[in-house]
Amino acid sequence: TYMGSTLFRPRGHKANLFISPKGAGGWSPLVSNKYQWLEIDLGERTEVTAVATQGRYGSSDWVNGYFLMFSDTGHNWRQYRQEDSIGAFSGNTNADSVVMHKFQQPVFTQFLRVLPLDWNPNGRVGLRLEAYGCRYKSDVVSFEGTSYLLFRTTGPSTRNLLSMNFKSRHNTGILMHVEGQHGQTLTLELLKGKLFLHLRKGTLQWRGTSGDFHTTASSGSLLDDQHWHRVTMEHLRGRVNFTVDKTTQQTNHISFGGVPAVGSEHSRRNFHGCLENVLYNDVNVIEMARDQQLSIMGNVTFSCPETVAMPVTFASPESFLRLPWEAARDGLAVSLQLRTWNKVGLLVTFDLRHQAGTLWLYLSEAKLRLQIIKAGRVTADMAAGMALNDGQWHSVDLSTQRDRLVLAVDKADTFTTTTSLPVMPSSHIFLGGTINDGGCRNPFGVFQGCMRLIHRDNTLVDLIKVQQMVIGNFSDLQMDMCGIIDRCSPSHCEHGGKCTQAWSTFHCNCSSTGYAGATCHSSIYEPSCEAYKHQGNTSGFYHIDVDGSGPIKPQLIYCNMSDKAWMVIQHNNTELTKLRASSGISQHLAHFNYSADTEQLGALITQAEYCEQELSYHCKKSRLLNTPDGAPFTWWVGRLGEAHTYWGGALPSSQQCACGLQDDCAEPARFCNCDSDLDAWANDSGVLSHKDHLPVRLLAVGDINRPGSEAAYRVGPLQCYGDKDFWNAAYFNKETSYLHFPTFHGELSADISFFFKTSSSSGVFLENLGIKDFIRIELSSPTEIVFSFDVGNGPFEVRVETPMDLNDERWHHVRAERNVKEASLHVDHLPGARQKAPADGHIHLQLNSQLFVGGTASRQKGFLGCIRTLKLNGNTLDLEERANITPGVRPGCPGHCNTYGGLCQNQGHCVERHNGFTCDCSVSAYTGTFCHKEVSAYFRPGTSVTYVFRELSGNASTQSSYLYSDLSLRGENVSLSFSTSQTPALLLYVSSYHREYLAVFLNRNGQLDVKYKLQSNKEAEVFRSNTRNLANGQLHRVSIRRHAESLSVQVRQILPSCQIELDPEIARLNSLGFTGCLSVVQFNAVAPLKAALLYPHTSTVTVSGTLTESNCGSSSSSSPYAAETTHSLLGKADPFGTVGTGVIAVVIFVILAALAIMARFLYRRKETCPTQEPKGVKSEDSPETLFSNDPNSQGVINDNQKEYFI
Repeated sequence: TYMGSTLFRPRGHKANLFISPKGAGGWSPLVSNKYQWLEIDLGERTEVTAVATQGRYGSSDWVNGYFLMFSDTGHNWRQYRQEDSIGAFSGNTNADSVVMHKFQQPVFTQFLRVLPLDWNPNGRVGLRLEAYGCRYKSDVVSFEGTSYLLFRTTGPSTRNLLSMNFKSRHNTGILMHVEGQHGQTLTLELLKGKLFLHLRKGTLQWRGTSGDFHTTASSGSLLDDQHWHRVTMEHLRGRVNFTVDKTTQQTNHISFGGVPAVGSEHSRRNFHGCLENVLYNDVNVIEMARDQQLSIMGNVTFSCPETVAMPVTFASPESFLRLPWEAARDGLAVSLQLRTWNKVGLLVTFDLRHQAGTLWLYLSEAKLRLQIIKAGRVTADMAAGMALNDGQWHSVDLSTQRDRLVLAVDKADTFTTTTSLPVMPSSHIFLGGTINDGGCRNPFGVFQGCMRLIHRDNTLVDLIKVQQMVIGNFSDLQMDMCGIIDRCSPSHCEHGGKCTQAWSTFHCNCSSTGYAGATCHSSIYEPSCEAYKHQGNTSGFYHIDVDGSGPIKPQLIYCNMSDKAWMVIQHNNTELTKLRASSGISQHLAHFNYSADTEQLGALITQAEYCEQELSYHCKKSRLLNTPDGAPFTWWVGRLGEAHTYWGGALPSSQQCACGLQDDCAEPARFCNCDSDLDAWANDSGVLSHKDHLPVRLLAVGDINRPGSEAAYRVGPLQCYGDKDFWNAAYFNKETSYLHFPTFHGELSADISFFFKTSSSSGVFLENLGIKDFIRIELSSPTEIVFSFDVGNGPFEVRVETPMDLNDERWHHVRAERNVKEASLHVDHLPGARQKAPADGHIHLQLNSQLFVGGTASRQKGFLGCIRTLKLNGNTLDLEERANITPGVRPGCPGHCNTYGGLCQNQGHCVERHNGFTCDCSVSAYTGTFCHKEVSAYFRPGTSVTYVFRELSGNASTQSSYLYSDLSLRGENVSLSFSTSQTPALLLYVSSYHREYLAVFLNRNGQLDVKYKLQSNKEAEVFRSNTRNLANGQLHRVSIRRHAESLSVQVRQILPSCQIELDPEIARLNSLGFTGCLSVVQFNAVAPLKAALLYPHTSTVTVSGTLTESNCGSSSSSSPYAAETTHSLLGKADPFGTVGTGVIAVVIFVILAALAIMARFLYRRKETCPTQEPKGVKSEDSPETLFSNDPNSQGVINDNQKEYFI
């Protein structure tokens, strides 16, 4: 049974149920089920601020949880929600204790209703209730759609404040319209349940142009629910505060409830509903209207009549309404209004008389669809309407007219079909769903939404009787209320993500935003070029999101990955701009617009370690700063809008140029070369590097109006390197040590990211506590990280288990995010873990203690190891600054090669640095940041490269020794790339003093041959690979490995080349020359082609002809196939095993003969004769140390010789 109880308390500031302690008392219905309720009539609209509950006195009856509803009329109830999401209030756990809930926002209502949700299982529903509040004064006026109030202001004011409440009967109508001078207007309009503020500035003249400027802001949703809503606007110094600030004009002509018809530009519908407590600059407009102190147009009443259209909410998959069908005539007439966010759902279904089938009326893809199905066959099918899931009320009418079935949506979209049999329900109809009894199954999904004005046979269904179970039957319906919620207003989708919703959830479309996650909170881009570099990326354009999940938008920036990761930010004029004397022009102004906006530039510069911008001025009779004592002719403006009178290369505020700082100006008495005013070209150039002044936004050039004056200027792009946040680290060497920071504020969205490395098996990375809420990230075991928090719904955990141990002293990356929809955790590049947030749960994370990093206030065991780049909601915590003043914690953390060393490719060696590392490419045939760039050359006929290896006598200095231990040809490791169309062609030749040699060449058929002569008294042997013709103009790669008597040759589409002259066949091939491309030539630990191109003036390298670097060795078009051949050199003794301490010279020639776009490398040996020892010892910082004869040597290499990775 269904039961309701009403308590009437017309007086006082609180309503209560007080039962004498001498007897049992309180409200307890006869039947305990979820359809019981207790209603309180406060007698008039009252401001309610809190409620308190107890169980029934002296019993085991109490309520564990309940819904609280409110209404002005006793109908059309609305549910009170905490945090806009929590609907249920927690109740009692016994009969005596009092549980009070103070409202976050007061409720203005006359009726309160309590709906028990759960109660003591060993008792019944039992309740004592007290409501707290205050009297509420209300002035009301009602408009019927054609009326309005006209209020004229007395004059302009510096501050205009308007506040009012409104209740609308329609989803569209103008609440307020303001007209000012010069056509400025401001309109507050309800449009499809949303409130819009239209601001029209009128026709304005600006720099010879005119236009009608119009802006719009919107707020709220579902505002046509016939409940009171409040709006406030403030005009202050040309601003209107309405959700967002908009510029406006002073107003002196205001109308309420509509717009005057005469002279009005608006044709929108006037407001149909009620306004309450309309205050304009503390003037009670309704009171003035009642006293006839302003103009009243049309029918206006000073009360708010209520229209009763009782809605019903289908809130769950189990919801349905079953109504009997007792038609007095032959025919069908069913109508209703619906409101939903869902695209699918059953609306009406019933079995037809005479077993003619079943009629299904349902939503499909937000369209209305009707089908009659009999024995699995569709006998009728029709559709109407579209976009019916927009949250607006839509009407649906289904009727029969003779032999025609008519379906109409919103009284306009009508479709008809002919039926052979009468369409009449057999006994009853279902709305929203069906009984799940295993018989009649619903194939179209349940309806979740609201219905009202339900008619059957043109008679309105009395839902009060349905609620009282007098007629029909239902399940899990919310009667006399529409519980629809707009989960996209306000939208939880961040950074421009588009919000769409269904009945119980919402979805954020993050495409094209640069952000990801359930709410588009986390950036998908890195914060700097430094971060991209440490992912192994090379130079190119990258999106930089300097503040991660913060408000600054990502920006496409060029990253120059050299020894440092440079960000290059271009502007609209980086070229040299020439100026000539012009009569009447005393100053030239140049504005520079950058590819990043001011906010982005400021953040990028602040985060960078160093920034610079070239500033140069070329002059001929054109003075610059007018030094030493004159007023500057030329100046520039920086990022913050301040003017500067110093030039590139000088110190801020010095009014000097670079030559003045270095004391080498053309005239010693002046501080700039151009200030000498010479009738000849001079220049002042240098870089600006004071970050607070960068970049240059404007340049003003002054001395260009004299006869004969000429000038030219250039402002280069802004360039910055380094990321102060990326290497910001702290080392925790005690379990009891920690760093503390201010409270973390991440109420609705919180993202935390950091790197760590440790040898410990567990420890807490960070923790922040509240009264009940908390957030924590910890290493729970060597293979598991746990992200835990509580926002009021109980502890919540997300775990990621890794296949490898995390306590391996390598850097690992942790990213955790919590938002209103879900929580996620990612570790390195492993699959992440996600946990959905509970539906309609608490969503605000409320913390109030300090944030602990590396330890915790609630646990004993802290973290041992390093943490760096700790970011919370895009803000980096300065760990190093705090570590400097904290015992047990040290700033910085060395040891990066064990993590990032793998980025050094092609035998590059990782070298540690304080902040980061660098790749040493000295023993690699490659160059570049990661030893990844292929070194290729373009050769013309007559071009050759000779590289000579010398083995000095045993008494030579080890620092001057260029001995390669593997040059004795005990074994070879050769690799190179080539492309050619020539056959035959010599690719590589290596020979020794004893006339033993190795030659690699293409024979006449284009096959690769390797010719070895390892003993001078025996003939050479040729080993031929079984590859196809390699002289096809494509790039091939050759790798040759020999150890003792085993030879392995591998060929794939990418390869090298060499040659000699003593062997007749080799001499003939050498005479033919080589046409093609050679790249990444490696012989054991030597890269001769790299030496010839990058260090051509060292004594070991001789270049004949023209040698040009080329990109012909790019491996982007490599073929997937590879062929490998292994040979056995049986009985071949190693002739170089007995070489003494005499001088051995090995010459490698590379000769390339020309083909237009190919390069070719021939290693050619000239006469190999004993050579004298070098007369002097090479300097240890010579570039030749890049080609040290000892591959294991630890020679000293200066900064210019190594390629750094920061």
